[in-house]
Amino acid sequence: MTGRMLIAGVGNIFLGDDGFGVEVAGRLAAAGLPDWVRVADYGISGMHLAYDLAEGYETTILVDASPRGEQPGTVYVMELEAGRDGAPDRGIPQLDAHGMQPDVVFGMLDLLGADAGRVLLVGCEPASTEPGMGLSAPVAAAVDEAVRVVRDLVRTTEASGSGSGTQAVAEGGR
Repeated sequence: MTGRMLIAGVGNIFLGDDGFGVEVAGRLAAAGLPDWVRVADYGISGMHLAYDLAEGYETTILVDASPRGEQPGTVYVMELEAGRDGAPDRGIPQLDAHGMQPDVVFGMLDLLGADAGRVLLVGCEPASTEPGMGLSAPVAAAVDEAVRVVRDLVRTTEASGSGSGTQAVAEGGR
């Protein structure tokens, strides 16, 4: 591991609120983060993300719309444990260069002989992921909250010096 951090905005801008991660990544790219933090918009390119993760990051923050049954616009943070999520072993993952399923991305890392390091998800409850461009009002209102949460995670990681910042949960953007 190199001690670096990757902030990866993911999602499909053609599916409404699924473009949340892409919007947050765009805002963070202009936010003046430390030079050891890389911000990238991966859209739906899971293969690209897997190859970049294989370069070795101590911490990765995925930013994505992710339904959990909360109110649309709810922002939350959770730690993902690659390969330890209780899912059954499905062998070699089905590769889809345009897929962004975490199990496939982590499966690719296994195939590449790489380790994802610590992976956090800054998620937002979507209102709609139906075809169409643009975020719904509650999800658009949550973008600033997600930017703040990610910046706080970067500061916490920097302060700890080891990439082992807190597993905070933030509710907001409603």
